[in-house]
Amino acid sequence: MAVTDVTNTGQTTATTNNASRTRLAENFEMFLTLLTTQMKNQDPLSPMDSNQFTQQVVQMTGVEQQLQTNDLLKQLVSNTATGIQAAVSLIGKDVKAVTDTTALSGGKATWTYKLDAEAKDVKLEILDSKGNVVAARSGAGKTAGEHNFTWDGKTAEGSNANEGQYTLRITAKGSDGKTVGTTTYVRGVVSGVEQSGGQTLLTINGGKVEWTKVTTITTPTTNTGGTTTPPTETAGGGSTTDPTTDPNNPDDETSPPAQA
Repeated sequence: MAVTDVTNTGQTTATTNNASRTRLAENFEMFLTLLTTQMKNQDPLSPMDSNQFTQQVVQMTGVEQQLQTNDLLKQLVSNTATGIQAAVSLIGKDVKAVTDTTALSGGKATWTYKLDAEAKDVKLEILDSKGNVVAARSGAGKTAGEHNFTWDGKTAEGSNANEGQYTLRITAKGSDGKTVGTTTYVRGVVSGVEQSGGQTLLTINGGKVEWTKVTTITTPTTNTGGTTTPPTETAGGGSTTDPTTDPNNPDDETSPPAQA
């Protein structure tokens, strides 16, 4: 019943605003018609007071701006409430989201990338928050479909990169030399939700992801031992599993030690 009342209230408010805007438009058109008629028929020796005309225009403009402000505020409140409520429901769920940025934590960062077609060469570059390339690898997964990639946190110089946000940049070329389309995902359990800059962000594997970028939601399965592991899902014609718990998956890639 509460949901119905809120919905009806919103519909009533919208109807009232629309009616007010319609009346304002009609009154403004009538005002302009009367003003034009008055100016055409005014006494040249005693013209109309321009101050009164200006005040009337300002008043009508103020009412119109107030209606627009009300609409914007209503939309902002609606978007914020809906977004945060939907995002909070994802806490504890295993999700996959379209993003090329994740966090390096505990000496590893994991992405899933999808190739639209088979590629002859796949180059994986890891960029820091400033856009600098800190490491580069050759992707082992070149067939069409999804492939997991785990970076061990080693830079091109062989040192350990600082923990933080890193971006995966993929360059894939087909046998004909043309670029192969790619999509990058991150996958993990949602551990938090926050509002920042007017956006609702999810915390996944330590990284921040817009909740609207989520493409898959599943409930983690619990083993008999009490531990929780992400479930296997089918997407794009192939299976995808957590690379940290399925070392025998041929699509999993773990970056080798950096070469000097």
